[in-house]
Amino acid sequence: MAFNFSKSNLPKQLFINNEYIASKNSKKLELFNPKDGSLVANDVDLAGAEDVDAAVDAAEKAFPAWRKLPGQARREIMLKFADLIQKHSVALAELSRITLGAPIATIGTREPAFAAEAFRYFAGWIDKFAGESFPQDDGFLKIVRNEPLGVVAGVIPWNGPMATACSKMAPALATGNCFILKPSEKTPFAALALGPLIIEAGFPPGVVQVLSGDGSTGALLSAHMRIRKISFTGSIPTGKRIQEAAAKSNLKRVTLELGGKSPAVVFDDANLENAITWTARALTMNTGQICFAATRVYVQEGIYDKFVEGYKKALLEAAKTIGDPDTQSTMMGPLVDKAQFERVSGFIERGKDGQGTLLTGGSRVGSEGYFIQPTVFTNVSDTAEILRQEIFGPVSVLNSFKTEEEVIAKCNDTNFGLMAGVFTQDVNRALRVASEFDSGMVGVNCVSLSFRHTPFGGTKESGLGRENGSAALRAYTDQKTVMINLTY
Repeated sequence: MAFNFSKSNLPKQLFINNEYIASKNSKKLELFNPKDGSLVANDVDLAGAEDVDAAVDAAEKAFPAWRKLPGQARREIMLKFADLIQKHSVALAELSRITLGAPIATIGTREPAFAAEAFRYFAGWIDKFAGESFPQDDGFLKIVRNEPLGVVAGVIPWNGPMATACSKMAPALATGNCFILKPSEKTPFAALALGPLIIEAGFPPGVVQVLSGDGSTGALLSAHMRIRKISFTGSIPTGKRIQEAAAKSNLKRVTLELGGKSPAVVFDDANLENAITWTARALTMNTGQICFAATRVYVQEGIYDKFVEGYKKALLEAAKTIGDPDTQSTMMGPLVDKAQFERVSGFIERGKDGQGTLLTGGSRVGSEGYFIQPTVFTNVSDTAEILRQEIFGPVSVLNSFKTEEEVIAKCNDTNFGLMAGVFTQDVNRALRVASEFDSGMVGVNCVSLSFRHTPFGGTKESGLGRENGSAALRAYTDQKTVMINLTY
């Protein structure tokens, strides 16, 4: 099966057992281009209960042989898959961007390259994720093995479809599991297009499968009695429903990455230009549609006025680059769809109605598509909706503070805990504040970034468990203790 997908030849069928098949479900997904609202497709398969069962059946049949496949052979398959993703990165990026609206200049082939690197990184772990052994001084040799779970599933969001998919797939496959991928109903095409690459790389039938669908498909996966784990990235309400369904079904393992309202704290001694660059980029990257975007910015009183001036200027410059995501000069594209545009616009309008002072932005750009200006509110109260809720768009609040103790309390006064940033040239203060943040990740003189080899995830309602690095491998395995009696 040759890879020949493009914007004029979209993949629309389910990929089950190394074949494209039509869904047994009569419902279809409808998708639009966010730059102009035009229809992209209204006939994309939506996986129902029979389709999910078929994928699970195929995965269960494939699992015994896949888990026993020698590590070197599994590694070679994963590395070849990474090379194929890289080879077709331009087409895969286009398939994501057509309904995501991400600019070619900022995303382009970067996201597929990031996805390919996930497979290379975790392929390298295959012969290094060792178990443990304990001395037999008590007459028993104890061996601890890392065992795959079996059939696992990943439900991914629309804001980084390729990168998120491979961040879940790669560690699951490296540890010997079979994987079912459910892409977002807003950006399914790149995931569905992986079928020929899965076959060409050498994955046996049933090891990797892709089910396009909406929340109903995700619910079926979450409640399925023969799926042993589900990894989800998305909203808190959906994450709670997935955890509930997992508990009520077979008590399947759950990893949840559920977003944030990340603070960035800028002290008087910070390098002002550096702080402005990082916080402005954190708000405009992917049009603010990033879970760890720095959307609460706290600046100490001594440099507050200078920061406001520079931050506003940086965002006004960014606003000049809003436009057609297919144009190289565009750095900010549209929001993903009409629903997201209306959600973000609603937050902005309510923010204007007494929640804070509008510093910049706050308006739609153009008359078609879902473009919106980078928007900042100042003097926002601690109880305001725009400060407490995740907006998932280019909207931030900018407040001043006096003392370290005060700002730490403000930063931690939230049900989120994904990312935080501290900007200062005092290393003692940086480490002190970093330790005080109730957050899964902290940047010092940087914010809103992650690394493949370090754990990614949050505290409180920002999620459960960690992705990336060796933490991801542990999330897809069970530990088995073998006790050998040496004295019988």
